[in-house]
Amino acid sequence: MTKTFEEKAEQVSSLQKARSTYQPKLPASLKQGIKNLKMIQGEETSAAGNADEIKKMFTNLFGSKVVTFQPGEESVSGRTMNVGVILSGGQAPGGHNVIAGLYDAIKEANPENKLIGFLGGPSGIIEGEYREIEKDYIDQFRNTGGFDIIGSGRTKLESEEQFEKTLYTCQKLQVSAIVIIGGDDSNTNAAMLAEFFKRKCEDVQVIGVPKTIDGDLKNEQIEISFGFDTATKVYSELVGNIQRDANSAKKYWHFIKLMGRSASHIALECALKTHPNITLISEEVKEKNVSIAQIIDYMANIIAKRAENGKNFGIALIPEGLIEFIPEMKSLISSLNDQLAECENKKEYASLHGWESKIAYIKGLLRAENSDLFNSLPKSIQIQLLLDRDPHGNVQVSKIETEKLLTEMLEAKLADMKSKGEYKGKFSTQTHFFGYEGRCAAPSNFDADYCYSLGYNAFALIQFGLSGYISSVRNLTKPAEEWVAGGIPLTSMMNMEKRHGKQKPVIKKALVELDGVPFKEFSENRETWAIQDCYIYPGPIQYFGPSEVVDTPTETLKLEKK
Repeated sequence: MTKTFEEKAEQVSSLQKARSTYQPKLPASLKQGIKNLKMIQGEETSAAGNADEIKKMFTNLFGSKVVTFQPGEESVSGRTMNVGVILSGGQAPGGHNVIAGLYDAIKEANPENKLIGFLGGPSGIIEGEYREIEKDYIDQFRNTGGFDIIGSGRTKLESEEQFEKTLYTCQKLQVSAIVIIGGDDSNTNAAMLAEFFKRKCEDVQVIGVPKTIDGDLKNEQIEISFGFDTATKVYSELVGNIQRDANSAKKYWHFIKLMGRSASHIALECALKTHPNITLISEEVKEKNVSIAQIIDYMANIIAKRAENGKNFGIALIPEGLIEFIPEMKSLISSLNDQLAECENKKEYASLHGWESKIAYIKGLLRAENSDLFNSLPKSIQIQLLLDRDPHGNVQVSKIETEKLLTEMLEAKLADMKSKGEYKGKFSTQTHFFGYEGRCAAPSNFDADYCYSLGYNAFALIQFGLSGYISSVRNLTKPAEEWVAGGIPLTSMMNMEKRHGKQKPVIKKALVELDGVPFKEFSENRETWAIQDCYIYPGPIQYFGPSEVVDTPTETLKLEKK
């Protein structure tokens, strides 16, 4: 028997009950209501790169104008409509509030409008699996973490066949607009789907919403992707707790790997929040062509200097994707991917039993420089490099215990230094990986407000007949009242990149900028943080209290807008 909302409410925590009454803040431009808006168009846009090629592929969308909303009355269609919504990719705090903001705007525009939630990600719209989202249902999820309202998935909407099936579902359910909540790949697919509908002269709009805790979907108009604020606050609380423990026990070096395969935004933000002794930034390692031996030397010198001061403890933050940014490791991984993808090698490798024989076989296939590096790695890391590939044929970086690789190599390095009288300390370690802990956390006030605004704003874009846009809310270091709502064409964020051997249009990832203010702030202080105990203990996310405590955005964003 299905439980009522009241019965389910008895099962939730006191915090969730209190949060259910929180009304997210909206920018002034949206606060007057969805029917009281006027749209201001800016200049035509180009692309983030390879403009000529992007223009050829998106003939109907390319060159669209940036838009912003202001309070006012403008004639828009008041037709009854069904809007579909999809959660795509990994979870990020605030997704439920995007849907809540979208729902409220839809119903405010016309109570007869319907919101259709496609289940399990993009596969839901392909297969026609859905549920209508109604008031009693959405009210259970306001200001909560997770994507369990309709579930998510990683199916890519990119083939003509998938687009045709999507169109069939939309026609069957009379869906005239789709909101895709996802990261760079998901929003790339949203642009492709929008172009398909335009080409087919089908009246189905597509709007994207920027989501990823990695923080690598951003530009001048998209100042931050939702979920990054909450996730980094959760990770920083944990890092702060461990720093407090390390400073109390004074006997362990803690090596903490943090999510972020393609970019080190999370590691940088957590470093700015907590001031650990060592933080590695993947983009810097790549830019300076740093070898793994040089990384070990750098870390060992800090460990030795702290030991001279009687401090045999410390904290090191390591981005998840570091191993792929070390040039020599990147070359090794690329070679392993190629060799394991080659049909004859793949077949023979699969027939082998036991890791000893598999490792020996692979060594025989590698070039000398790659083979030497592979031989130097601990056996546990060699095995992790040979585990099953992802659907794209690439090594699954999150399964490589980079933090343990570094501790094992540091143990060997410090033992060598000790034999030469260069190190007299003790080196005991603890390793951690913070990833899933932050993906479904209850959103901070910032993310609760930002996500609700993104969802509400997404319907404003639909209401004005736009398609191929991403919901944009900016000026985020100011109070929510001063945020600027609008939208930018998805094609303006795109460039061409090589994927699976072919050039494809993709939204350009935003990596840590080494000449940016946040990295400069970090680099100017890291030598001091390395030796002195400058630890900051952020504590848990605060939901109630003064605005300067509960509404503050990330350190990265504050420095970028300084």
